[in-house]
Amino acid sequence: MRMSLCTISFRHQLVSFAAIVDYMKKERFDGVEMWGVHAMGMYEQDRRASEERLSELEDAGMSVSMLSDYLDIGSEEAFASAERKCDKLIRLAEWLGTRRIRTFAGGVSSAAIESAERELYTERLRKLCRRCEGHGMQLVVETHPGTLADSLDSTLTLLSDIGGHRLKLNFDVLHVWEFGGDLMQTLHVLEPWIEHFHFKNIASPSRVSLFEPGNIYSASGDRDGMVPLAQGFLDYRKVAEEAARIDCFASLEWFGPSPFEALSVDVAWLRKLSWSFAP
Repeated sequence: MRMSLCTISFRHQLVSFAAIVDYMKKERFDGVEMWGVHAMGMYEQDRRASEERLSELEDAGMSVSMLSDYLDIGSEEAFASAERKCDKLIRLAEWLGTRRIRTFAGGVSSAAIESAERELYTERLRKLCRRCEGHGMQLVVETHPGTLADSLDSTLTLLSDIGGHRLKLNFDVLHVWEFGGDLMQTLHVLEPWIEHFHFKNIASPSRVSLFEPGNIYSASGDRDGMVPLAQGFLDYRKVAEEAARIDCFASLEWFGPSPFEALSVDVAWLRKLSWSFAP
């Protein structure tokens, strides 16, 4: 398992990419998941210095695991803009040296969407997949409430309707738990499409609303109940063992306070845990 951090963890802190790279080297991360807003700012405002830091990442054996953004497929008008944005993200991903672009499968839950609208969403995602594929990129959708990837059945239908392996998954463990059912069984079923993981935890199931977008993106949002991986109600031991077997990146997605300190705790725990997986 290769471990990365998400720059979105620093969305409310004034932290430079240089400081993040220095920290990643110190804590021996394997990569970094770039939030689209941060990546675009680096490219447009401080490209030369950013390229030096990206080279430093590469020299240290690290890489950009994924470029994470949002492509709106909710209407024809929005999709026209999403296609243009997708082209920008492709160029940005090439610059970063990553082949994964993360988005969401719409903004309507699978239980609420009408069949005709679902067909439109699926076709728009298919077009984005083809657009990415033409440039050697992999489009990745996140398992997430309020999207077409918010249950096992709907996610499998989406993958089947897109066809082949054009679409892959960012398997967000906590959000897959929200699917209901057996978490590990769901992981095994979806394994052929898993391209990336998100790891995060909370103190109790009653606090899952902490990860609703309105709370996450608010600088004054509630953070009480966001806890390190080893301290939450989800047992990450089995998940981490499976992730190690699949051999892809797992991003430590921390939305609480003091991200440097919290991420250090999580990466140290996972590294210690991974030693027990060794034959």
